[in-house]
Amino acid sequence: MTQPLDKFTAEHVIKAYALGIFPMAESADAERVFWVDPEYRGILPLDGFHLPSRLARTVRQDPFEVHVDLDFPGMMRACGKSRIGRPSTWINPEIIDLYTDLHERGLAHSIECWRNGQLAGGLYGVRLGGAFFGESMVSFETDASKVALVHLVARLTVGGFQLLDTQFVTDHLRQFGVVEIPRERYHKMLEVALTTSADFFTLPRHVDGQRVLQSISQTS
Repeated sequence: MTQPLDKFTAEHVIKAYALGIFPMAESADAERVFWVDPEYRGILPLDGFHLPSRLARTVRQDPFEVHVDLDFPGMMRACGKSRIGRPSTWINPEIIDLYTDLHERGLAHSIECWRNGQLAGGLYGVRLGGAFFGESMVSFETDASKVALVHLVARLTVGGFQLLDTQFVTDHLRQFGVVEIPRERYHKMLEVALTTSADFFTLPRHVDGQRVLQSISQTS
């Protein structure tokens, strides 16, 4: 089902995620979005997160200043930029406004890696109950999005989240333990997660890499 962007509201998105579907568009210039309910869904089991040893060393060294929601719209704009290997995305100004509305309602968050006042990379997504739906991630410096993912996993784990939805499975995500599950199983997991009380800010907004690694290891 497609829908014009000017009739596409935050309420539509909230209801869609709760039903296990999410919006996409053919390109950033598309005038309509469509709902996606994949037959197979990518998820990252929080108790099965694989942290490569080299990345763990990087996280421990704190090469970036990692912030939560410092510049949510900016993070979205960064994810929407064309780059090598990804010439176009579906993130346009209307979509940024829409998800910024969700952010202002406390239902969307960004994990941002900064260095010397410049955004080095990060990710953003939507949360409902104990479910977090990863939307997009980007790196302008080596490992920036990976460091953001590690910080996200720690935050979700400590906060009592039950589901980290990656939507699809890629070779990049497989290295962290992302698996593909059938739609029926996903919907059952989502139903449980939506009724779970979780707190995205059990960890403080600013937390160093050592504490992040301890948070993951203590709950794995």
